[in-house]
Amino acid sequence: MPAIKTVTVLGTGVLGSQIAYQAAFHGFAVTAYDLDDDALEQARARFAKLAGIYRAANIAGATDGKAESALGNLRLTADLADAVSDADLVIEAVPELLQLKRDLYRKLAELAPARTIFATNSSTLLPSDLKESTGRPDRFLAIHYANNIWAQNIAEVMGTGDTDAQVFDAVVEFARNSGLEPIEIKKEKAGYVLNSLLVPLLNAAAGLLLQGVASPETIDKTWRIATGAPSGPFQIFDVVGLATAYNIAASSPDAGSQAFAGYLKEHYIDKGKLGVATGEGFYTY
Repeated sequence: MPAIKTVTVLGTGVLGSQIAYQAAFHGFAVTAYDLDDDALEQARARFAKLAGIYRAANIAGATDGKAESALGNLRLTADLADAVSDADLVIEAVPELLQLKRDLYRKLAELAPARTIFATNSSTLLPSDLKESTGRPDRFLAIHYANNIWAQNIAEVMGTGDTDAQVFDAVVEFARNSGLEPIEIKKEKAGYVLNSLLVPLLNAAAGLLLQGVASPETIDKTWRIATGAPSGPFQIFDVVGLATAYNIAASSPDAGSQAFAGYLKEHYIDKGKLGVATGEGFYTY
């Protein structure tokens, strides 16, 4: 199978923009797609900010002009057909809503070349939930990134029973060539490895808050001091984005998750406080 050279990222939110920039930084020709010009203007600002972060963190070559060169490898468009017309790999990073993703894949199946591999960055849905919508289940799998991709540089690759082994290997190699550590998942598991470990922590923190046991600041401080972790669970919520946290909680049948979704909506979502991306969530940035 030919190596992946052209990549399209669908969705330029917090993580989508990181995925696109990371690939561009490592020399891939990247197209970033979002719904309209306003979203793309926000994406340009995110990409410029990421270039500064890579320089400040002294990521390999970033201080020698590589951070700026990466911006030249990025093309932005609000035309879906144009975005995927020459893509070897399409990475979908749209909101965690099952029907939204299925509808998008049905469109992609008609627009993308037959050679194109589709990959979802979904953190909660199994690729099997989506594969029939793709029209090419043998060329579909999941690739899941951790936030702050330049530092927490893993890419979890998980296929279905229909995923071609060569496709799986090609995406693993793409991840490696993107400066990431590929994590090969041997069987489908909701939450992959990372979120299977992380989500119980976040759920426990939400439960402590809703029960009135302690404030977000106290819960975070406890976790950081006692474990040596750099961030507490509510700091992680802010980085992931409270809209994502809300969508996941609201779609869960668990009563505790439903209660947390209601809490987020009342105190944060309805007030436009979506976390780091908007400058305010559980904390102010």
